[in-house]
Amino acid sequence: MQWTVPNILTALRLLAAPGLSIMFLYFNRPYADWFALILFLGAALTDWIDGYLARSWKQETRLGAMLDPIADKAMVVIALMVIVGYSSMSPWLVLPATVILFREVFVTGLREFLGSAAGTLKVTKLAKWKTTLQMVAIAVLFSQGIFEHFLGMSMAGMDQTAIDAVFLDQGADPQGLRWKAAGEFWAGRAGLWLLWIAAALTLITGIDYFRKAIPYLREVR
Repeated sequence: MQWTVPNILTALRLLAAPGLSIMFLYFNRPYADWFALILFLGAALTDWIDGYLARSWKQETRLGAMLDPIADKAMVVIALMVIVGYSSMSPWLVLPATVILFREVFVTGLREFLGSAAGTLKVTKLAKWKTTLQMVAIAVLFSQGIFEHFLGMSMAGMDQTAIDAVFLDQGADPQGLRWKAAGEFWAGRAGLWLLWIAAALTLITGIDYFRKAIPYLREVR
């Protein structure tokens, strides 16, 4: 095994994946949301950096080729698990998250079954776009959790009459309830739509990989 700089970055991204759930174990919200978002963005950035360095420095290795997709899948799967578990929008997130998780398990199992023929299922450009969109959606959904909890903290102790007056623009808004509510709404909707689009691309790429694998699944007579 060759522990080049790109491979070390990939390994760090893989180790960062369980760190997303650990943030919610040791920190209260919204701090857990902040730390998870920063960790996720940093890991997503290494996904681009390690590939760029490996190509530029001609350090593409078998270890890196093995670790890179595993690290990406681990980040996405654990982040989705955390978001679905903690988000107030979880009923609407369950279906796209299920599609993404099912596809990742299915394609991984397909590659394992094909063994030496797994090269048939090389990562396509659409699959790369799928991964990018998944990560953007997850980052936006983490930010939605931050807005949600800052809004809740600002409204704590306020009676309904005072809250209604703020949102009906009948009084001052010293705690910024309106912009926090707008941030929660738009981040939540944008993240949800992006995740649904990512789930559609995930499904399309999964079907494409299965179609390519069909010749290797036929019984030999």
